[in-house]
Amino acid sequence: MSFRAGPSVFKDRSKVSFDYIPEKLPHRDAQMQRLFSMFRPVGDSGLASNAFLYGSVGTGKTHTAKRFCEDFRLYANKQGRGFDHVHVNCRQKMGDDAVLLHILKHFDARFPDRGFSIPEKLDSLRKWLEKQQVHLAIILDEVDVLLKKSGSELVYTFSRFGEEAGKGNVSLILISQRRDSIDRLDAAAMSTFRRTNAVEFPKYSEEELADILKTRVGLAFHPGTVDDKIIALIADIASEYGDARYAIDLVESAGSAADAEVADEVGPEHVRIAKAGVTQSDLQERLAELDRNQRLVLLGIARKIRKKTYITTGDAEEAYHVVCEEFHEKRRAHTQFWKYLQDLDAMGLIDAKKSGEGVVGKTTMISLPGIPAKTLSDKLAEMVTKRSKGGTFG
Repeated sequence: MSFRAGPSVFKDRSKVSFDYIPEKLPHRDAQMQRLFSMFRPVGDSGLASNAFLYGSVGTGKTHTAKRFCEDFRLYANKQGRGFDHVHVNCRQKMGDDAVLLHILKHFDARFPDRGFSIPEKLDSLRKWLEKQQVHLAIILDEVDVLLKKSGSELVYTFSRFGEEAGKGNVSLILISQRRDSIDRLDAAAMSTFRRTNAVEFPKYSEEELADILKTRVGLAFHPGTVDDKIIALIADIASEYGDARYAIDLVESAGSAADAEVADEVGPEHVRIAKAGVTQSDLQERLAELDRNQRLVLLGIARKIRKKTYITTGDAEEAYHVVCEEFHEKRRAHTQFWKYLQDLDAMGLIDAKKSGEGVVGKTTMISLPGIPAKTLSDKLAEMVTKRSKGGTFG
């Protein structure tokens, strides 16, 4: 068949991909400076440093860590020191063995997948670092998954590399959505991660999202194809989450919708089409990351909030108990329930805020940030029912 190849609104679509790391990250100067103050001893004296970055989905943690390491390499080189970094997504590389293998393949793409024990892999890594005379920053993204699956032994081992190796040192940057993930470290590993090493990444405001979008639009789209009103509309939609990744996904998908119609510019209807598509796929991804109990809590909230703007934590817990009965699941204690709420809030699936005026007493009010309650409850009920029939529980 012959394809219709009309003009595209994009001049460089790669600039709105998740993998693209801009030269400058709007509204993350403070976090970059904090990281520099922590890592300066690496460049000046070769001493190891560690950092823990936390914040909700789409707040720039991964991009900031990667951009910082790229920029810091130049600083370290000026001080006469070799510096390199490797990024590991612990959700994709599950367990100590897979994490180590990924790091080794950074130095040697042909390193065999099998046949080496963890101690042998660690020894190979030491040899590479000594041979290349580099200080390696290891970024462990979504570190909660690694800590939950394998404990903190690997984190502790990396943190002691400097003492053991002499030449060629290791620093760590741990990334999580939650502040209390660092509590999963055992006492030995915790001693290397002082509380002062934590860097918070707050959700972006609507104005900050607009700035981020303007930068990306300027790089990715032809001039005049995305006007300020469209940027403002997308920033407004994404501000419900404070999520830059969502905003960038929306502008890319809106551009695709415009191209599909061979339109000269991105219009409001293209944004609405994009929102419908991105929200569905994004929602599916987010729900897939939840364990069974988190899904049950969220299902209770989604059902309870159908005809309301907000519900209280008491309402949410009551709804969770009802859902547990329905699906024959033992309900968890209040402390654990509260932890599930914090998880869901960190992931942007609910918005939990302290009550303001007009509400008796101090309680936490829960809302759903832009996800239709019916869509959410239908999807969750389907997922929970499938797991129940399968006989396996998360």
